[in-house]
Amino acid sequence: MQPDHKQLVQLLPLLPVLAELGRTEHVTETAELLGVPQSTVSRALARASAVVGTELLVRDGRGVRLTPAARTLLPYIEQALTAFQAGLDVVRDESDVVRGKVSLSFQHTFGEAALPLLISSFRARHPGAAFTLSQGARNACLDEVASGESDLALTAPVAPPGRNLSSAALYREPLRLVVHHSHPLANSPLARLADIRTEPFVALGPGYGMRSLTDALFREAGYRPRIAFESQDSHTVRGLVSAGLGVSILPPGGDAPGRTVSPETGNLGWVEVPLESALAFREVGLSWRRRKPGAEPVPVRLFRDMVVTEGPLLLAGLVRHRSR
Repeated sequence: MQPDHKQLVQLLPLLPVLAELGRTEHVTETAELLGVPQSTVSRALARASAVVGTELLVRDGRGVRLTPAARTLLPYIEQALTAFQAGLDVVRDESDVVRGKVSLSFQHTFGEAALPLLISSFRARHPGAAFTLSQGARNACLDEVASGESDLALTAPVAPPGRNLSSAALYREPLRLVVHHSHPLANSPLARLADIRTEPFVALGPGYGMRSLTDALFREAGYRPRIAFESQDSHTVRGLVSAGLGVSILPPGGDAPGRTVSPETGNLGWVEVPLESALAFREVGLSWRRRKPGAEPVPVRLFRDMVVTEGPLLLAGLVRHRSR
């Protein structure tokens, strides 16, 4: 075996560790992200430095710092890992290996249209892929991703990237004031938060994405709403508003008023009114847990990549229709 080839054989198992170390420049954080003991990372670093023939990282306080040699080598390591992963994906696609499960958590408001549209688009390409779905409050969805119960979470607001969490925004949609069809604001072209200061408010419970958004809106307006009801889903919220039991703030329902008003339906009906506020929108996005290279199941990776790269365009028509 040629000396250069022998070096490559010795270095190949260490490349994922070196790539993560280059990103974090911290041995403990790298070990946590890769799910290995800290000693394993330290030994891999020592072996790699010995094979290369020069130090790759040096201690710098509590962390580590890349040497000039490491900074030169790191882009080639990342390029090699990316190219190998791309090759694996091609082979698995061609051999129809995409048959595993994608575990996905989502908020209730995405269950009628956004989520089915994304899944149907993916299943058209990979009919063997299966999905396990879990719906609930935003905080619960993100907790499931953090604990490993779910691979991905579709939430609003989109979760900010963190130490072990990545996310991508997909689209924005406006928030609307929802009132009974006979409410004085029902025919208004625009409403302000000050207009409903004394009104009973129908809210989603704490931990729900819409609750955090409405709390922010009322903070901006300088008052706390008089909460008459708290619910766990937007359908119940609209129902309570339809009965004249309060007003609410929700994303567009798409077909306001929600029901044809008639004596037979008990005079139920709701109307959406645009809100005059720079905060009257929600940003929808996808979140996922960071994993060590190669540990993410292929169906999860392919679905995530499709949603992040094609999701905004796939959902654009839906957003325009709901926001009319």
